[in-house]
Amino acid sequence: MLKNILENLPNNPGVYIFKNEKKEIIYIGKAKNLSKRVKSYFSDSTIKTAKTSVLVTHIKNIEYIIVDNEIEALLLENKLIKTHKPKYNISLKDSKTYAYIQITDENIPKIKLSRINTGKKNDFFIGPFSETITRNQIFDVTVRLFKLITPKTYSSKSTLNYQIERAPSKTINDINIKEYMQNVESAKQFLKGNINPILKKLENRMKDESEKLNFEIAQKLKNDISIIKSLKEKQKVDLKKIYDQDIISGIENQASKKTLIQVLKIKKGLITKKEIYNFDYIKEDLLDEFIKMYYSKNIPPKEILLNSKPQEEKELLEEYISKFSAYKTKIIIPKQGEKHKLILLAQKNAIDSFNEKNILEEMKSNLKLKSVPNIIECFDISNLGYSDIVAGMVQFKNGVENKQEYRRFKIKSFSGYNDDFKAMHEVIYRRYKRIKEEKKNMPDLIIIDGGKGQLNSAKSALKELNLRCDIISIAKKNEEIYTLYSLNPLIFDKNSKMLLLIRHIRNCVHNYVISYNRSKRKIK
Repeated sequence: MLKNILENLPNNPGVYIFKNEKKEIIYIGKAKNLSKRVKSYFSDSTIKTAKTSVLVTHIKNIEYIIVDNEIEALLLENKLIKTHKPKYNISLKDSKTYAYIQITDENIPKIKLSRINTGKKNDFFIGPFSETITRNQIFDVTVRLFKLITPKTYSSKSTLNYQIERAPSKTINDINIKEYMQNVESAKQFLKGNINPILKKLENRMKDESEKLNFEIAQKLKNDISIIKSLKEKQKVDLKKIYDQDIISGIENQASKKTLIQVLKIKKGLITKKEIYNFDYIKEDLLDEFIKMYYSKNIPPKEILLNSKPQEEKELLEEYISKFSAYKTKIIIPKQGEKHKLILLAQKNAIDSFNEKNILEEMKSNLKLKSVPNIIECFDISNLGYSDIVAGMVQFKNGVENKQEYRRFKIKSFSGYNDDFKAMHEVIYRRYKRIKEEKKNMPDLIIIDGGKGQLNSAKSALKELNLRCDIISIAKKNEEIYTLYSLNPLIFDKNSKMLLLIRHIRNCVHNYVISYNRSKRKIK
């Protein structure tokens, strides 16, 4: 059947559709010449990637649609891929999203982190921020400097936030509205980059505290000053630009046969977003496929900078991309000057992201995990006395803290004595019972702060829920790793990148749960 189809393919431009023996669409492509392009898949002389070789073994039927020109072929290919989502076409599910800082338009405005730029018409947004740590630091500094209220400031009867100078009054009813609104306007100007007034004030205060030998206070002020300066400096590229750019950088790792594509989005000279896409293969025209799919889902900018020449004719890609916007998009592969420096910046970021991904790959291999641990959740128990037993969970996404998903737990099943094993069982059960009920995805890896006993308690809770997930524990003393598949702990180089990441995750949850316990004790 395939032989007859191949012999009768036309030489016209069009779209070809590969199907498997179940008549499922497994791949869709476009061609300037259908006959030459489709036959190339079955030619012994054609160099194929591993993924393409596997694809060919599953092709049992071929359909095609003839069109008038390449642009029509590109547009039709894109539409069909989005409709059918074939197995062997690329998908863009790996994109990271970043939060905005939002100040709400209410009688008493609140400041909060928002995942997308939506809200009331007059809500104030700044962002998006590509670095989670920087965004959270700026948010925290803004709350402290201007005493803005968050959705949680008055969420309990406690006046703790007022006592530690993170609230404008003891209760929301005691707020001086006129004074508070002035603080809100000052905070907006500050977030827009008007930092000099507050910077000068903090620098003078830091100098005074140093002269009084209050070095701890002076150091905290110095940290705040550094964070504030980053608000203005970290995203600066060229404030004179009046148009938007995307920088797309593709990096291949021949050893692991993987590709990473990174998009830096620049809005009128400011880097506003970084997106990362990972592919478990290397493909000659992967960059072309990515560009076509990406801009069918995202509004193209006026200018796209690439770190390598696409396989398609540049003019053809430009014409295709421009179909999705109201203006002409220009593709540039710069070799020198300012735009080349932006490409180098994007490549540096992409290489860093690849190294981060490699740590997770190393973790998968060394710990014999089922998949790369892109989502990691880590648990710890804190006992400060018999009555204050709490737990905390932190989440890391692609090796980076995801504080939006941090969780705190008050132990409910017992009190008056310490039992880390029982507490761990309760917390794991509660967390993943909820995940199961809400039909959300399990993490790729669960890390328990503790030894074999805590690990077995967590395993028991998951078993009761009939859930499976890779799970390990890390002991405090010698930092051995306990797993479910080995009777003996695993020992790794304490300075290895993998163990440094695991240790960092463990330390984050430890600090988080200790902070929660202390705050509970202060409230009493």
